[in-house]
Amino acid sequence: MQLSSVQFSAPLRLARQFLTGWRLAAFLVSLITLIPLLVVLFSLFSPEPEIWYHLRHYVLPDLLVNTFWLALGVGCGTGFLGVSLAWLTAVCEFPGRRVFSWALMLPLAIPAYVAAFVNIGLFDFTGPLQTALRLWFGSSAWFPPIRSRGGVILVMTLALYPYVYLLARNAFMTQGKRALEVAQSLGLSRVRGFFKVALPLARPWIFSGMMLALMETLADFGTVAVFNYDTFTTAIYKAWFGLFSLSAASQLASILVLMVLLLALAEQSWRGTKRYHATGKSNQSRYRLKPLMAWLSCAYAGLILALAFALPVGQLLVWCVEVFAEDFDSRYPLFVLHSVMLSGMAALLVIVAALLLAYSLRLYSDWPTRFFARLSTLGYAIPGTVLAVGVFIPVAWLDNQLIAWLQPWLGGGAILRGTLTVMLLAYVARFLAPGFNAIDSAMQRITRSQEEAARGMGLSGWRLFLRIHLPLLRGGIFSAAMLVFVDVMKEMPITLMTRPFGWDTLSVRVFEMTSEGQWERAALPAVALVIAGLIPVILLTRQTEH
Repeated sequence: MQLSSVQFSAPLRLARQFLTGWRLAAFLVSLITLIPLLVVLFSLFSPEPEIWYHLRHYVLPDLLVNTFWLALGVGCGTGFLGVSLAWLTAVCEFPGRRVFSWALMLPLAIPAYVAAFVNIGLFDFTGPLQTALRLWFGSSAWFPPIRSRGGVILVMTLALYPYVYLLARNAFMTQGKRALEVAQSLGLSRVRGFFKVALPLARPWIFSGMMLALMETLADFGTVAVFNYDTFTTAIYKAWFGLFSLSAASQLASILVLMVLLLALAEQSWRGTKRYHATGKSNQSRYRLKPLMAWLSCAYAGLILALAFALPVGQLLVWCVEVFAEDFDSRYPLFVLHSVMLSGMAALLVIVAALLLAYSLRLYSDWPTRFFARLSTLGYAIPGTVLAVGVFIPVAWLDNQLIAWLQPWLGGGAILRGTLTVMLLAYVARFLAPGFNAIDSAMQRITRSQEEAARGMGLSGWRLFLRIHLPLLRGGIFSAAMLVFVDVMKEMPITLMTRPFGWDTLSVRVFEMTSEGQWERAALPAVALVIAGLIPVILLTRQTEH
């Protein structure tokens, strides 16, 4: 008995040693992401036979096929567009290159679901393009249907290619002409040198961009809902709100979580122990393309920019002018107020959690603290529908316990459900990663000598944090707040699935109008979301331009 007590006391002492102070704060923050994931994953171990029979025979086959082709198409499409445009703007000289180098990132400002309903409104059978084609040629039957698998892949590719473009361009800029000059010295042509030398050197950055695009594809709800293209995210929403089965929703969510985790593991195993080193931005001159190739490159970049940004924004503005007088009413200030309030509250909570994580890592660099920090930022790779289910289930359980405990005083009724609690917890789990990355990057710029000088002046603990770290982190805190604020403004599935009654936002208004096929009336809230999305894109372009 004494030996057993000693054996158990050692792990307890180790746990008390690690879970104290700032480490405990990091652990508690990680629970915001860990609990929803565990709740969803554990639903796999308690399957309901009737639900699984229905899912296996009538739902899963189509979902798996649709998700596979969507991920394959978007992965190939974003890879091709991102790499080709990055190479042209980073290494080659052609008319308009300086403008295209930053303008090609503008599609990031347009939520994919906004681009989806704009393209359907433009290119559908009743849209202006096919109507004009029927007037000119008598028929538009030969025009490819936009409401198809190819249509949703095209729209998502145009919306997500900037992820690959941004990272690949940074990689190519570090190489400059150097990589091709080395290849030519070995007897390779420029084309073969690109595929044999430049492309392999940029492969980690390209792959990271494609992984981001694929994560966004698996997490997307609004775009596939507009196209009525069933994937796991739409199936989770329908199971919860159509079949009123939280069990079916959680079990579908568990499958999607496994797919996302496998994708993340594939990225880690692919990288392995490979190391790629950059030499800093290249200041060498660019290749001057021959006149024909230069103008073709300009036309290619211009076509992509027009399809991905100029055309959708132009059509939105036209629709706004047409419907503003009759559609703008007293509800819109409320939509904006709800969107801004939710985004502001979520940004504040994320900043507090990110500061706790970043400062914990600053004080302790041991593996438990790093593990908690890594765990806390996994939510960005998890679809919003999954987090909505994963947060709602434990909150509902806790709500039931509180109701039973407080019933003599409150007389029953929901306490946490139907409030902003579920929504804000899901927001924090989903968007803690961008907030933490911005603040942690700023934390890394604070030198140890600054801290030692402050300690020499008698500052320590909270006083050290408030007097030294917090003022120096203002830039990172502002960047984190801006990124989270804009992300929450555009977030659709979490808001749809967890909002209290009457808490409609701009993104909810877009979903309601597009689900009824009223594209013009969805333009007004969509323009507000695009304007909000332009803010981080403009700041991003300032950082990447040289």
